[in-house]
Amino acid sequence: MKTVAIIDYGMGNLHSAKKAVEHVAPDTTVLVTDNARKIREADRVILPGVGAIRDCMAEMQRLGVVELVREVSKDRPFLGICVGMQALMSRSEENRGVDCIGLFPSQVRYFGDHLTENGERLKVPHMGWNQVYQSVDHPLWHNIPDGDRFYFVHSYYAEAEGNADMAGRTHYGVDLAAAVARDNIFAVQFHPEKSARAGLQLLKNFTEWTGKC
Repeated sequence: MKTVAIIDYGMGNLHSAKKAVEHVAPDTTVLVTDNARKIREADRVILPGVGAIRDCMAEMQRLGVVELVREVSKDRPFLGICVGMQALMSRSEENRGVDCIGLFPSQVRYFGDHLTENGERLKVPHMGWNQVYQSVDHPLWHNIPDGDRFYFVHSYYAEAEGNADMAGRTHYGVDLAAAVARDNIFAVQFHPEKSARAGLQLLKNFTEWTGKC
């Protein structure tokens, strides 16, 4: 039986992510755990995240999760979600600048206090459904139409411009990376566990993905 480990460092939608994965893959054991041995033994690993990146990185450093992520993301399917995606970047502007794990070279930017589109003020944080346009052909997009909608909640974003790792793009005042991918790592800014059919399909694809594109 396949095992998916959801890393528990106290910052994430752990219960809803676990239930969503169990729903799409009933033959899979889903563990919410901070136990390094169990995470190392898992076939697939998910890094969730909500809240401020400073707090997330501080907890990950305190619990040894940063080095564990660097280790397990090398050799098995690995999925980052929301702030879990941002944590994989090199640095975030949030909290006056925070160094992140650095698996991707992108910077995480703030939408700003005066974000506009067609002369209208846009609310920050960005909360709601946005179309995601697939930048690459990837197994995690299987059976998900290009331009399908996913649910976002965030004030910071990974840049789209010049982002060689971008796997999906969306627009909210600016173009931003909705997903990034490299080798056996895939990460999304949106919440698949809150994104209805498309999000569940992405999680199902993750449970079946071998880590090869």
